[in-house]
Amino acid sequence: MNQKNPYTISFGKVPTKYLSRNSVIDSIIESFDSDEPDEQVFKLTGIQGTGKTVTLTTIEKNFSDRKDWIVIGIRSDSEIISELVARLYSQVPLITKFVDGNLNLSAFGIGLNLSKKSPVASIDYALEVLLQELKKHGKRLLVTIDEARSTKGIVAFIQEFQILIRKALPIFCVVAGLYQDIESLENTEGLTFFLRATKFEMTPLNITYIRDDYKNTLGISYEEAEKMAFLTKGYAFAYQTLGKYMWDSKGKTLTTEVLRQFDDVLGQKVYKKIWSELAPNDRWFLQFIVQKDTMSASELLEMTKKTHSEWSIPRNRLKEKGIIDVETRGMISIRLPRFKEFIDSQIID
Repeated sequence: MNQKNPYTISFGKVPTKYLSRNSVIDSIIESFDSDEPDEQVFKLTGIQGTGKTVTLTTIEKNFSDRKDWIVIGIRSDSEIISELVARLYSQVPLITKFVDGNLNLSAFGIGLNLSKKSPVASIDYALEVLLQELKKHGKRLLVTIDEARSTKGIVAFIQEFQILIRKALPIFCVVAGLYQDIESLENTEGLTFFLRATKFEMTPLNITYIRDDYKNTLGISYEEAEKMAFLTKGYAFAYQTLGKYMWDSKGKTLTTEVLRQFDDVLGQKVYKKIWSELAPNDRWFLQFIVQKDTMSASELLEMTKKTHSEWSIPRNRLKEKGIIDVETRGMISIRLPRFKEFIDSQIID
């Protein structure tokens, strides 16, 4: 029987071969585990394919395996508070029993219609009462929200969340989303608390770890593994994609066919969406930037015959979307592997 390919290109699925972001995961777990946690909400951000969902899933699994934690994943486009109350009622026996005996949530279609008790009028109040009951039983609630973006439901939840933690209730939250979506939430009026919460950017994976993984898993030479690792630029989805097609090829050297498959998947699953969402001026500058892995800002301006002021807005947008790295003063580098090849194909098309 053939061994199963340990790499996957399915977004959100935890692959067999997964280079964990231990520092991020450990920081969040350690904070939440504290008797008096300093922080009860964290943000994960990055472009598509950087491992946000896989990291979120790993955190969920850690707490789901514990008896004193309840983990509920919620869609950002839902009425989050109502959904939380309904899920707590349907999934947590002690809450089911408590609601059926003490709380009339019939106004929200939840539980029994207790004729002797007045219906609860506010779903916010209902969540607060349920959290008090969880606290009484020594349990904590972790809410995870993937692909978070500014919606009426998530804004209302974050505003209520701030009130709940001021009352020392055992609710915790991790949200994951694209740069621009998390930033939009941070800049929403009334969510200063969310703006201040710690944000972890899904930075590139360690190239040395990728190299060693390729060498050991694929049985290839140190030199070939290193060449492949550098090719990925530490981009998590690229690491999985290149590993998958190299495994399928059963070869020991990187071939043109494997590289073609690598480019096709990156283009179809990630780059086309990124490209389609860019402003025309951003695309225009990128055609020059991708000509070299790294160039100075002065070199770019000389090539384009543009001024610093004309470059400043596209620069900020491309940085915020995670496409370019401008951390080194005066220098610009592309963060996405073989993005030049993709852009060249778009220009030809």
